[in-house]
Parts: sequence; C-alpha cells; structure tokens
Amino acid sequence: MDKRYVLPSRTYFNQVAIPQLYAECKAKVVNELENTEFYASTTDLWSSRTTEPYMSLTVHFVNANFELCSRCLQTAYFPTDHTGENMAMGLKECLANWGLKEEAQTCITTTDNASNMVKAMGLNQWTRLQCFGHRLHLAIENAVKDEQRIKRATGLCKQLVVVFTHSWKKKAALKQAQQDLNLPQQSLVTECPTRWGSRQKMIGRVLEQSKALCQVLSEDRKTRHLVLTWQDTDVLESVNNALGPLQEFTDALSGEDYVSVSYLKPVLHLLRTATLAETDQDTNLTKEIKSRALHYIEEKYSDPVTQELLDITSFLDPRFKKSYISEENVPYIKDRVKMGMEQVAQKEQRACVTTHPMPLSAEEEPPSTSTKRKRSLGSFFKTKAGPCFLYCAVGGYH
Repeated sequence: MDKRYVLPSRTYFNQVAIPQLYAECKAKVVNELENTEFYASTTDLWSSRTTEPYMSLTVHFVNANFELCSRCLQTAYFPTDHTGENMAMGLKECLANWGLKEEAQTCITTTDNASNMVKAMGLNQWTRLQCFGHRLHLAIENAVKDEQRIKRATGLCKQLVVVFTHSWKKKAALKQAQQDLNLPQQSLVTECPTRWGSRQKMIGRVLEQSKALCQVLSEDRKTRHLVLTWQDTDVLESVNNALGPLQEFTDALSGEDYVSVSYLKPVLHLLRTATLAETDQDTNLTKEIKSRALHYIEEKYSDPVTQELLDITSFLDPRFKKSYISEENVPYIKDRVKMGMEQVAQKEQRACVTTHPMPLSAEEEPPSTSTKRKRSLGSFFKTKAGPCFLYCAVGGYH
C-alpha cells in the first residue's frame, strides 16, 4: 500500500531473519542447559524425502521449576559413512558444541538396535537404553513372522481395506450394511508397516465389521472371494487376543511430558505374569505368539547394565520402590542410590560454600570437614529439590 516499503527478499530471510531467530533460540537453550546438572538424551538416524542422511540428538532434563523438558539440539546433515566410529565422534561433537559434559549424561536412548549404533555407544562408553516402543514392535514382528496362516489372514485384511477405500459404492454399501446390522459406522483402518499398532487396529476393525463386510462382498461376484472364512476369522481372533492388550503399553510408554523409564520394570513384570501369560482359553496360535513376543522382549532387556539402570529408576519411583526388584539385588541397589545421593549432596554443599561463604569474625574458625559431613541428607533435601527425585525424572543414577 505504501510504495516506499521494500518487501523483504529471500536473501534477507535466508541470511538475516532466520539466523537471527536461530541465535535467539540457541541462546535460550544454552541458558537452560547451563543450569542442568544431569540429562538424558535420544538419538536416531533417518533419511529425508530426498534420501539425504541426517542424525538427530535430543536432550531431556529437569529445570529449576522441576519440570521435565526436552530440547532437540540438532538435526544435522550426516553425509559420511554410518560407521560406529563416525557416529560416536558426531555425537561427542554435538555435546561439546552445547557445553554438555559426557559424565553428566545418565543414559542415551536409541531407537534401533543396529550394530553401528551399538558400537558408537560402546566407543563413547555411554549407557544405552533401547526404545521400548521399537522393541515391542520388533517383538511382535518376530512373533508373527514365518507364520503362513497369519500372512494369509492379514493379507486378506489389506485387500479388504483397498477395496473399501478406493470404491465409493462399496463405502456406501458398507455404511448401509452397518445400519442394518446395528454396527458402529466406522471405516476400515489402513496398516502402516512401521507401526504394529496400525495392523492391530486394522485386524480389530475387520473383526468388528465382519458381518457387514461379508454382506457387502457377497453381493458382488468379483469380491466374493474376499469373504473371510472361518479359518481366517479364527486366526485373526487369535492374533487379536494375543496382541490387542499390548496397544495400551505402547501408548503409555510413548509420552514426552512424563517419566516413563521407571515403568519398564513393572511393565516387563506385567507382561510376564499377565498380559503375555498363557491361559486355558488361548488357542495354540495365541500361546505361540505370546511366547515368542515375551521371549524376544526379555532377551533384549537382559543386559546387566540395562537391568541395573531399570532397577534404580524403579526403586526411585515411590509407586514401585523395590516391588519389582529381585531380593538379592535390593541391597546393592540401595547402596548405589545412597552413594549417588551422597555424591550429589557433597557437590551441592561445596558449591554452596564456594558461592556464599559465611563471614567469619576474628575469633571464629572455619568449620571442620567433619562438621560438614554430620549434616543430614534429609535437612539438605528440605531446602532444595532432592537428588532422588532428580534421578527418577531423568532416568539416571549419578
């Protein structure tokens, strides 16, 4: 409207505006990280739509207001070979660029279990924790693979989804059949290959709408062969009974606004004793699926270092404490927690004395070291957020 106004060009946004926004955002994140004593991190490798490789790193920490925070520090172009050595060096450089000390990192969570990722964590000597959601996905894939009955039944479900997704006539006929049979008027669910939960929802929806689907498909000679047989229905019901309850765990352990690492021990116990435990009502196929999935998950979390980390985080959660820790490990876990708390308390005391020294009169002498040691940890926690809560929040044990 005013000809004197010069519209900012692409060069301005590329060289001035965006770098300025980045600098402001980075300064804010750096200020947050400076006040962070411990942190956990998450990393993953992925490819863009143009197949360019990138590596991301996100840190998780508790701020001064005792709020759980997550900050993505980088999504960096990673054109070099994805060897363990290169990945280890790249992650180290990222932490150094943000002024984060490696010894303050309680653990790092990785999405996959690739050999190069495992090697990178080993070279850096970082405690690695596997993503439970990804482990559960692989456990289920392992439980149903090489089973021809399941392949046929799920393949049939996929064909049904295609038929009712690409034909408006079939959609209208399905809606009418749902009304006639008093079934929920819901569409079929499309499976996503990388999300086992979508397959489970697809199977559940097909079973729910089986009568309506059969009615619509039987009216057309071209689609009658897609009608579920009783054998297909039995297979789908067996899969649904075995894997359906696991959907709840995926949703509960996939949040970012609350701590989930302390849930792992209780969840593994619940899977072993209830969710994936065989019952008399289970079919042979259901029992086989449960057994394979449970064996895979327990094997992936059998590493002693991982078990120790899970024991400590569960112990520091007031809802669980030592309920899910073997009795012979409880004394050791208590000693580890106590030692970590004492180290943090002593560090805080030294920092307090250095920052706010007490004025001394000519007749007073500095308090002895033994006097400082007599100060109880309880009194220390009354004035400041206790380290025990800090451990639980970040999933660590320093």
